[in-house]
Amino acid sequence: MNKTLNSLPRRQMLAGSASALAAAGLATFTRGAAAAGETPVASATPKPLPAYVAWKDPASVIVHSSTTIETKRAAFGSGVITPAEQLYIRNNLPAPDASIVADRDAWQVAIEGVKAPRMLTLRELKTMGVETTAMVLQCSGNGRGYFPSKPSGTPWQVGAAGCVMWTGVPVRVVAEALGGVVPGAGYLTGTGGEKLPEGLDPLSIIVERSVPAAAMADALLAWEMNGVPISLAHGGPLRLIVPGYTGVNNIKYIKRLAFTAKETEAKIMSHGYRISPPGGKGEPSQPSVQEMTVKSWINSPAPDAAGVRAGLVQVQGVAFGGLNGIKRVEVSLDGGKTWNDARLTGPDLGRYAWRQFVLPARLPAGSHTLASRATDTAGNVQPEQRMENAGGYNNTSWADHAVKVTVA
Repeated sequence: MNKTLNSLPRRQMLAGSASALAAAGLATFTRGAAAAGETPVASATPKPLPAYVAWKDPASVIVHSSTTIETKRAAFGSGVITPAEQLYIRNNLPAPDASIVADRDAWQVAIEGVKAPRMLTLRELKTMGVETTAMVLQCSGNGRGYFPSKPSGTPWQVGAAGCVMWTGVPVRVVAEALGGVVPGAGYLTGTGGEKLPEGLDPLSIIVERSVPAAAMADALLAWEMNGVPISLAHGGPLRLIVPGYTGVNNIKYIKRLAFTAKETEAKIMSHGYRISPPGGKGEPSQPSVQEMTVKSWINSPAPDAAGVRAGLVQVQGVAFGGLNGIKRVEVSLDGGKTWNDARLTGPDLGRYAWRQFVLPARLPAGSHTLASRATDTAGNVQPEQRMENAGGYNNTSWADHAVKVTVA
């Protein structure tokens, strides 16, 4: 249990909590959305980039709300690494004040559940070790926009994902330096450093997630993304990175890392991000949204691509396996009736990164439904259909992600 939270009163939402939410910029949290662990669907009206991400490329993204920004499918291009100015944004709470990145090395994180618990500054973490990991960062709700049930939350298609490079100190190294993990600790629990609104039970709003302690093997306390200090928008100055796990488990602005015997009681863990039946609400007995599974999609030609001419076309996309690498990608030019082996291209940056694939194909004039189907190194095959659930999570359906292209 979070010691910081234990020192705070366990207040229920007060009668004036709506005004507290509004003051904190959280007026978009509704009962339905909170149950699903997501913000509600954004307006279809185009919106400008919020000030804290004004450096993003406006031509490459779709602004759903101030805390949800999607990469356009066509913007992924042909490279492995997603540039920061194109990478999606998904924040459960408003970003903290920019002052926290003014002196990055002074940022402190509490390490608990080890034999010698203590506070460590980022400056100290940098002396303890360093590794770089390439991995897919993907929102749990990526692909939600394809659910016909229209779940509460941002209607992401493919753009709530990217492949990025994280640099930091391995969590296992930090734990070893502090005497090792205490016996009985089955979970790795991270607590975000966002400012919490007053007048609410902290556990009802704090961003705090638990993953199995085994995830420590490849987890990082990261201070760089794609070779530069992590921006405030993406969790700087320090972020917990858990390769193979969905974005919500990669805690931004991490201020506490604890090895715990039980999962956190924070609502975002106990009720949010749960695989609930359609029409249901999240509760602790339901599966938690954590590990990613095998998935792929086609980026080019994009569904709205203009000027696709009959003849030779390079069908390109990306595939990833969550905790496993990619073994094979197949592409269908006829909506899944027949399949052809695509070629994996570009560098293999490890099992947590995505692989590019390409299939040269001759397309005649007319309409074509292009689909991709990936197989990971453990033999898991990307499914045809989505897993229906109330939150619209974990959509890996190749049929949903297929693209219809008109060839002139």
